[in-house]
Amino acid sequence: MKTFCGRANPATGALDWVEESEEYDYHQEIARSCYADMLHDHDRNEKYYQGIRVAVSRVKARGEEVIVLDIGTGTGLLSMMAVTAGADYCYAVEVFKPMADAAFRIVKKNGFSDKIKIINKHSTEVTVGLDGDMQTRANVLVTELFDTELIGEGALPSYEHAHLNLVQAGCEAVPHRATVYAQLVESEQLWSWAQLQPMEVDGRKLLPPPAVSHCAGAHSVCDIQLSQVPPHRFTPLGPLCTMFSVDFSKPVSSAPQSHSSSFPAQSSGRAQVVLSWWDIDMDPSGSIVCSMAPSWTYPDPQSAPWRDHWMQSVYFLPVERRVAEGEELSLTVSHDDYSLWYSLQPDGQQGMSSEAPPCRPCCVCQAHLVWTRTRFGELNDRQRTQSYVRALRSVIKPDSVCVGVSDGSLLPIFAHMLGAKKVISLENSGMLKQVIEQVLNANSMRGVQILGIRPDQLSSTDLAGEQISVLIGEPYFSTSLLPWHSLYFWYCRTALVRLLTPNATILPCSATLCMVAVEFQVRDIGICSKMKSKLLNLCLSHSFNLCQDLWRIRAPCGTCEGFDVGPMDEMVQQSLDFRESHEAEPQPLWEYPCRALTQPRAVMTFDFLQCVPEQPIRCQGSLPFTRRGRCHGVALWMEYQLNDDIKVSMGLTRPVSEEGACEWSLHRKQGVYFFRSPWESSGDGRASVSYSFTFEPSIGDIKMDFTVASQ
Repeated sequence: MKTFCGRANPATGALDWVEESEEYDYHQEIARSCYADMLHDHDRNEKYYQGIRVAVSRVKARGEEVIVLDIGTGTGLLSMMAVTAGADYCYAVEVFKPMADAAFRIVKKNGFSDKIKIINKHSTEVTVGLDGDMQTRANVLVTELFDTELIGEGALPSYEHAHLNLVQAGCEAVPHRATVYAQLVESEQLWSWAQLQPMEVDGRKLLPPPAVSHCAGAHSVCDIQLSQVPPHRFTPLGPLCTMFSVDFSKPVSSAPQSHSSSFPAQSSGRAQVVLSWWDIDMDPSGSIVCSMAPSWTYPDPQSAPWRDHWMQSVYFLPVERRVAEGEELSLTVSHDDYSLWYSLQPDGQQGMSSEAPPCRPCCVCQAHLVWTRTRFGELNDRQRTQSYVRALRSVIKPDSVCVGVSDGSLLPIFAHMLGAKKVISLENSGMLKQVIEQVLNANSMRGVQILGIRPDQLSSTDLAGEQISVLIGEPYFSTSLLPWHSLYFWYCRTALVRLLTPNATILPCSATLCMVAVEFQVRDIGICSKMKSKLLNLCLSHSFNLCQDLWRIRAPCGTCEGFDVGPMDEMVQQSLDFRESHEAEPQPLWEYPCRALTQPRAVMTFDFLQCVPEQPIRCQGSLPFTRRGRCHGVALWMEYQLNDDIKVSMGLTRPVSEEGACEWSLHRKQGVYFFRSPWESSGDGRASVSYSFTFEPSIGDIKMDFTVASQ
C-alpha cells in the first residue's frame, strides 16, 4: 500500500503529491516528534517527579489505595515515576500507537509491567468497569497535555471528560494548577510581524492598504523562544498580569470564557503586542513550580531551563492603540477549547469575568493568510528594502521592461516607482495577486501589470511584443522549506530565456550556498561580557550540557531520571534513518544561539546569468575547526548577489565574531544538518568537517553529506 504526501518541488515552485511507502507517515511523525526534547528537559521531569511523590503521599495518608491515570503517557515515564513513588497501579493512556508500543517495551524493560497498563486509546474512549480498560476510577490524575499556548493540544476537553468519567471526585492532580500570565508591550520588531508598515522608495511614500492596516489579522498564536527577544526590543506598557488559572484537581470546563486584568499604563506608547507564558504548580501549596517564563525574567538568566516543546507566546492586538501613562486599561484574554486571543479596553473594568468571549479575530484582508509573520517582518525591514532599492536603481532605466518573479513581492512596485517603462509581476497565487493589487490601489498606481500565471506561461503577447530587459526576484517563494528551494528563481529565469533581451539584467545575478560548523550554545541575554567569557570557558573546559540546546531535539536520551528509555531512542533513530538523518531541516537560528567552530565558507555558487544546467553540480572540500567546542552540526544558508556591490544574506547578517558568536537573519529559516553524535573540537585546525554537495537539476534539490575526521 502506498501513500501520497505533499512536498515542495524546487524545480517547479509547486507542491507536488509524491508517492511514498506506507511507512512514510509513521516515520515522519516519530522523527519530527518532540519526545527527545521533553525527556532531556530535566527541570520538567524533576518537577513532575516531585509533584507525583507529593500526590501519592497525600492519597496514602488518607489510607487509600493509589490508582493513577496517566493521560498522554508517551514513554510511560510519569507512570514509572508514580509506581516508584508508591502508587499501587497505573493506567497509562497513549493514543499514538508507535509511542504506545514503545511505552509497553520501556515499562517492561524497567520491570513495571505488573503495575502499569498501557492503553492505546484516546482518553475520551477509555472505559471504566469490570470489563473496561480501567477496573476502577483513579484517585490521582497525571497528565502532560500542554503546548506553548497551554490548551492547544486539547487539554481542557480531556480534563473535562476525565473528571466526568475516569477519576474520583476530589482526586489529586499532577500538575495541580496552571496559571497564564501576560504583559502588554510596544515593540517595533514584533509589531512588524503583524502589519505592513509605510516605506520610502526614492523619496516617495509607499503606503499599506487600509484593509490590511485595519485588519485584526490571524488569531493563531506566534510561538517563539522569547528569551531571544532582549528587553531593549520592547517597552512594557503595563505590569505582568495574572490572567487566569485552571485547577486540574476539580472539574474543568472547555466552554468559551473571558478573563480580564485591569491596571494603569506604566508608560505612554503604542499598545501593540501581548507577551504571554504560563506556569504549572505541581502541588496544591504551589511550592513545586515549572515555569515557562523567558530567561530575562530570572535574576540569573543562565538559570532558566531551556526547552523547545514549550516556548512562549506572542499575540498581536487587533488594532494598535495609543495609551497614556496612568491611563486605566483592561486587558482581556479569551479562549475556546483550543486557543487564546487578547483584546484591550480603555475603560478599566475590574475583576474577572466568565462571560462569552469577544469574537475571535480573523483576517479579512487576505494578507495575513498568504504572508507569514516572518514574511511581514521581511517586507518591513528598512535596511533590506534599501539594499534592493539601491540595486534596482542601478539597473532600472526609462526604457526598462521589467518582470518580477517572487511570491507576494513588492520589488515590481519599487521598479515602477524608480521609473521603469513597463513592469509585470507574475503571481501564480490568486490571493497574493489580490493583495498586491490592494497595495497598488492604495497608492493610486496603474503602472504595474499583475498576471496570475507561471513564468513558463508568459508570452510575447503579454509583453506587447517587447522583450524583458530586467528580470527581478528577491527571491522568495511560499512553498520553499529549505534555503536552497528558492533556487526556483533560476528555473523561472530559464523558462523565460526566449523572452529575455541578449543583455538582460538578472537581479539577483547569482546565489551562493554557505556553511559553518556550529555548537548550539549557552544563552547570553542580559549577561555582561565578563560573565559570558567566564561561562564560555566553563563550557569549553567541562563540556557542560549548556551548549547543547537545539541539538537536544535530535539527541538520544538513554536514561531519564533513572529510567531506561532506550526503546524510544531506538524507535526515533530508526525513523530518522528512514530519511530524516540524511537531510538538513529548517530552523530559525536567531531563536537558537550557536557558536561557529569553523570559519563560514561559500561552498556552491549558482550563476543566474546562465540557464539551469542539465548535469548535476558537485562540490567537495573540508573545513578545519578553528575554535574549541562541541560541534553539533552544520548550519547552511543562501546569499544572493544583487549586483557587483550589493549582497543580501538569508543567514549570517554580520561577520562571525572572534569568539564565534553568530547573528542570524530574523526573516528566513536556515538549514541545519545535525550530526548523530557531537564532535569535540580542540580548535587547533587538525580536525575538520569534510563535505560533499550535489545539486540535482532534475529535482532542484541539494544532496549533502558530512564527516568529521582528525589528521
